[in-house]
Amino acid sequence: MQTAEGKALTTDCCIVGGGPAGLMLGYLLARAGLRVMVIEKHPDFLRDFRGDTIHPSTLEIMRQLGLLDELLALPHQRAEKLQAEVAGQEITMADFSRLPVQCRFIAFMPQWDFLNFLAAKAAQFPGFTLLQSTAFNDLVYENGTITGVKTLQGNEELMIKTTLVIGADGRNSQVKAKAGLTGKSFGSPRDVLWFRLDKHPDDPHWGMGHKGPKQNFIVIDRGDYWQCGYTIQKGQFEALQQAGLEALKTTMSQVAPFSAERMAEVDEWDKLKLLSIRIDRLDQWMKPGVLCIGDAAHAMSPIGGVGVNLAIQDAVAAANMLIPPLRQGKVTLRDLQKVQQRRQFPTVATQFLQIKMSSNKRPRSTPSKVPQIISRFPFLRHLFGRLIGLGFRSEKPRYV
Repeated sequence: MQTAEGKALTTDCCIVGGGPAGLMLGYLLARAGLRVMVIEKHPDFLRDFRGDTIHPSTLEIMRQLGLLDELLALPHQRAEKLQAEVAGQEITMADFSRLPVQCRFIAFMPQWDFLNFLAAKAAQFPGFTLLQSTAFNDLVYENGTITGVKTLQGNEELMIKTTLVIGADGRNSQVKAKAGLTGKSFGSPRDVLWFRLDKHPDDPHWGMGHKGPKQNFIVIDRGDYWQCGYTIQKGQFEALQQAGLEALKTTMSQVAPFSAERMAEVDEWDKLKLLSIRIDRLDQWMKPGVLCIGDAAHAMSPIGGVGVNLAIQDAVAAANMLIPPLRQGKVTLRDLQKVQQRRQFPTVATQFLQIKMSSNKRPRSTPSKVPQIISRFPFLRHLFGRLIGLGFRSEKPRYV
């Protein structure tokens, strides 16, 4: 358990953000016998339209931790391939059938189920504490080194003293802002409007779980409903609102695999969730006493659904490198730099591909040549399967 000193709590590591990166790292540190505290500003994990893809790389980590069977007992859909329909032709964009892992598929699982699962497993270790409804407020410094965080539980301030602060609080990270960490933004020409449609008995059956019947429209099988995404030009949402909801639904129905009448379910703007796509990364992920991982260190495009899985890989790499110094009670700047050095190449390489694939140099009406190239050279679907499924560098937990 954490120890209390006056009105402050003391722990070996304080993780800000209870997302995939934060909870995976918290689980691994607690499993290694360390005291770890995860603070999450929300009272639960129930947020809609979050990254819900669990890639083969993450499933392999869960297997190595002995958690795979229990995880896959939760409701999910599987995609052995990712497919798209372009100009009336169905094309396999990525094939996972040859991956050198046990699970050769993507599992589509609501992120709140995955996070609840990780939190429950971490709670089995005495050193783990999850503080929900607890907002990060500021960093605490001593002699130029970060030694803790100030948090707010309602109107009450709680200080947490710690050897290391981890910023895992997403692309709008307050930890990186308070730490003064800076980076580069590579922009994106597109945003996504997410919404859901109820399933009907006569709906097509897409066994792969994830399908883009036409360009700019995405369909994901969520079991009892369809999660739909419509991509728009960056900054176009305000103009669409001015044109009216009916005009937008008419436009979407022209590329959706559903009848225009089905769009009646989207009867108010609140049923549309705008995802502003960003691609950026920090120059330095750390300073003395603090390290950012996951989206806090590098925001990814939704292309390939790789953001969650890169975050998990970051967490495993961080645990592998930081467990020994945390056990000794002293984490140096060099220890933190090693984490970024390990994860820098897969981050840069993945973002490079995403930037190239989302380039807006071609007119919107001109279809991408990528599907045609993949169709012409079938081996590419296995290459893309490996890059999407396993990434450029997979991590394996050392302390299991």
